[in-house]
Amino acid sequence: MTGCTVVLLPDDGAVASVDVRGAAPGTRETDVLHPDNQVQVAHAIALCGGSAFGLAAADGVMQRLSERGVGVPTPAVPVPIVPAAVVFDLTVGSSAAPEAASGYAACVAAEAGEPCGDGHVGAGTGATVGKLFGSPSPAGLGTASIVLPGGGTVGAVAVVNAVGDVVAEDGSVLAGADTVGRLLGSGAAAPPPIGSNTTLVVVATDVTLTKVQAHRLAVTAHDGLAHAIRPVHTAYDGDTVFAVSTGRRAFEDPSLLLLQTAAVEVVARAIRNAVRPS
Repeated sequence: MTGCTVVLLPDDGAVASVDVRGAAPGTRETDVLHPDNQVQVAHAIALCGGSAFGLAAADGVMQRLSERGVGVPTPAVPVPIVPAAVVFDLTVGSSAAPEAASGYAACVAAEAGEPCGDGHVGAGTGATVGKLFGSPSPAGLGTASIVLPGGGTVGAVAVVNAVGDVVAEDGSVLAGADTVGRLLGSGAAAPPPIGSNTTLVVVATDVTLTKVQAHRLAVTAHDGLAHAIRPVHTAYDGDTVFAVSTGRRAFEDPSLLLLQTAAVEVVARAIRNAVRPS
């Protein structure tokens, strides 16, 4: 009950950044995405089950991209930039983690350009929510996208493995254990093990962004988690949002307020679609 999902970016890379908000993350190559650092692009994002063991899947993604000559030019060979993040699903089914071969296969599958689907697929295969009271509900992977007024698109893929519940637009619980209501009613709950919960998100747009703007988009997009998961950003979650821009479309909105607002909405929709796939 585990897997991995690869978000395959253009061969010349996409401007990318990240905001790691949770207190228990498991990540790889996120420092390179800081706005101050030299490399501006990523070539793929790997979202993985298997806790820290699952980071090995990124090796397979790098292998596949290297075979295709994709990467940052160096005096030796092109070096693919493949940031990765993981969720903890080792207690769901038999303990297992994606390996390099899994990442390679996911990268090949992504090359076909087909929708990845929602629900128990890829990195969302073993994802669960509502775990604070010891009775987790199945969750999964969700996707959503919005076409912006005047052109441009923003989309999101979310792997939802939160300690909290996924809630609908009206606040009702879609998946989970009425965690907030029970907490406020009694305050009695056994804390889950540190690092056993995380929601991972990739927000992608064709709107041209700088690396600094991509970072701000990642920061703002975390509000989508707060709309759809309660509680969120706890000491037991490793919530991480990547933001990428393919830069295919100029956008007449210097403030980027429209894009940021749409990103919050699309992240919330993707999270909800993870537990109510169409």
